[in-house]
Amino acid sequence: MVQQTVETFGRLDIIVNNAGVTRYLNIMEVTEADWDRIHRVNAKGVFFCMQRAAQQMIAQGHGGRIVNIASIAGKGYAGTSNAAYAASKGAVIAMTMIAAHQLGRYDINVNAICPGVTRTAMSQASMVQRAEMLGVTVEEMERRRLETIPIRRANDPEDIAAMAVFLASPGARNITGQAFNVDGGLIMS
Repeated sequence: MVQQTVETFGRLDIIVNNAGVTRYLNIMEVTEADWDRIHRVNAKGVFFCMQRAAQQMIAQGHGGRIVNIASIAGKGYAGTSNAAYAASKGAVIAMTMIAAHQLGRYDINVNAICPGVTRTAMSQASMVQRAEMLGVTVEEMERRRLETIPIRRANDPEDIAAMAVFLASPGARNITGQAFNVDGGLIMS
């Protein structure tokens, strides 16, 4: 991916690591296979994409921006899909902070975005699964989900994209090592 970008555009300035898999599971239902799959995509994949992008940015000698997509689950959000997912996204937050510290000397900013409830195919599938488990309609599950959000609105993917664009912009040149919630106020830390 990095090589294709450099071949096409001549350099790599920004990467947004937007990887994630999950499914709704109680803590007692998470299997080793679930854990491994979730961590392989959500943590390992993000780490090695970030590392490869940083190598390219360092070689170019003019800095860059790395934006990792984590989740409020990684900050302990109780409404998460499962513990393995939360742990994998917590790993993304921790890797972001360490990478920001170690890559700062190369003028590479590294930040994370922590979405809350976001209207995606993955979250819709999780909501359907959860509604079936609870014996309620999908509409009722959606109503319950929105009730927990202080501004009573789920994210659209564009809400997350707007934060990524900001973090890649000159206006964020002195922001690094941060994990920003985009969650309508679900968690306040």
